[in-house]
Amino acid sequence: MSLLQVTNLSKSFGGNRAVDGVSFDVAAGELLALIGPNGAGKSTTFNMVNGQLRADAGSIRLSGVELIGRKPRDVWRLGVGRTFQIAETFASLTVVENVQMALLSADAKLYALWRRAAEHRRDEALALLEQVGMQPQADRPCSVLAYGDVKRVELAVAMANAPKLLLMDEPTAGMAPQERNALMALTKRLVVERGMAVLFTEHSMDVVFAHADRIIVLARGRLIAQGRPAEIRDHPEVQAVYFGTGKTFEARKAAAA
Repeated sequence: MSLLQVTNLSKSFGGNRAVDGVSFDVAAGELLALIGPNGAGKSTTFNMVNGQLRADAGSIRLSGVELIGRKPRDVWRLGVGRTFQIAETFASLTVVENVQMALLSADAKLYALWRRAAEHRRDEALALLEQVGMQPQADRPCSVLAYGDVKRVELAVAMANAPKLLLMDEPTAGMAPQERNALMALTKRLVVERGMAVLFTEHSMDVVFAHADRIIVLARGRLIAQGRPAEIRDHPEVQAVYFGTGKTFEARKAAAA
C-alpha cells in the first residue's frame, strides 16, 4: 500500500507550467528517485510535498491525509522529514545538541535557557546518532566535522520526529564517491528498519541507479517515465531528454572514464 500518493499535481508561475499533472506514489520501505534535467520541476514538486509551495491543482496524501493547504510545520508534524542540498546544522552546537534541538521541536517545547534543555532526551538523541554512526562524535562541535559527517548528523536530525516520509534534496551533493554510496546505503538500511519511505532528487546517476528502488523522471514539468532502474536506463525518451537521441547512460559514463 502506498504511503504517499500524489495525483494530478500542478503548479504554474505566471505563464510557466512548472509542474503539469504529475502523479506518482511511494510505498513504505521504498527509495524513490525523482530525476530530470534542469527546469524539469523537481524542486517545485518537492516544495509542494513539503508545504513550502501550494499546488494549483491535484492532491498530495500521506497515509490518506491531505497535505495541500497545510503549512510546512504542520506537514512536518504529520511525519514528513527533510534534508537539504546544503546540509543545515547549527555549527556552534555539538553534534548531540543539534539532535536534541530537533527533539525539542518535535515535542513543541520551548526553553528559556539551553542549560535547562541540555539533558532533554539526550539518550534518544544519542540513539539516533548511533544509528547514523555518529555517536562517538556526539560532543564535538558540528563546525569541526568533515562534510560527510555533517550529512550524517543532518540525517539524524531529520529522523527526530520519526518521519513516515523523508524528503532528501540532492543528499550526496559535495561528497566524494565513497561517501555518497555510504550515505545512501545507510539511508536504505534506515528505510528498511523503520518502514519509512524516501523521495530523493539526485544529479549523480551512479547514486540513483545503484540505490533507488524505483525512479520517476520529469521533463518540462511532466512525468515522462517511471519504473525500476533497469527500465529507466533503457527508456528511449529518458535517453533523449538527458543526452540526445542515440546516447545512453553507459556511453556517457564510458566517455567520462
